[in-house]
Amino acid sequence: MRLMHWVVVIALVAVTWASFAYLSLDLGHLLTMEAQVQMWKYVVSFFPPDLSTEYLARVGEGTLETIAISAVSTALAAVLGLLLALPAAGRFGPVLRVIARFVLNFLRSIPELVWAALMVMAAGLGPFAGTLALAWHTSGVIGRLFAETLENTPPEPAQALRLAGSHASLAFLYGTMPNVVPQLIAYSLYRWEINIRMAAILGIVGAGGLGQMLYFSLSLFQQPQAMTVIIAMLVLVAVGDGASAWLRQRLAN
Repeated sequence: MRLMHWVVVIALVAVTWASFAYLSLDLGHLLTMEAQVQMWKYVVSFFPPDLSTEYLARVGEGTLETIAISAVSTALAAVLGLLLALPAAGRFGPVLRVIARFVLNFLRSIPELVWAALMVMAAGLGPFAGTLALAWHTSGVIGRLFAETLENTPPEPAQALRLAGSHASLAFLYGTMPNVVPQLIAYSLYRWEINIRMAAILGIVGAGGLGQMLYFSLSLFQQPQAMTVIIAMLVLVAVGDGASAWLRQRLAN
């Protein structure tokens, strides 16, 4: 086992070294005096941030737009994910199970930025494209989590209702769903927390929100305004993380 550990360590070092060589990365350039001076000048150019009333109002609108994109996309994804999770969990036979799992894998295998680029070409620039992009990707992630939750749910309550004469849909509604709803809500809130961060980034490809403002500011070399947007992103992510964690804790209790 000790020999195997050394083999793994040597293999990791070799792969890392080969990666640096293949990508022609020379980190030594970052340590030169010229590089340090240039980086310092670039960092200083972001200060002080633009705190004018007019620009803060625009940042506030972008923040609300980012929150709306994340909330709507998460809600749409929760509905679509649940619809796909039912057949993916084998509730409608093996054929639909394979098809539903393929769809879920397809949706979540494409990153949000790629979905955003596709939606911008299909729906145009703006928050609608960002909402669709997050909804498609999140549907694949949430649907897979929902399917696993349904598969791991004890079948006894639903079976007892079926034996008592209840219809299959009623047995599922009253025997299975009460056991999984808290977990489904917790998963949805966690993905909403992630989507807040992603919604702030997707604007870089034209999908609206704070990301689009950041892209425009950096493109026009308006670093103080870009710094204001970055601060707004940090505050938004921190508040979103705290709100999501608080809601999940309340549901757990």
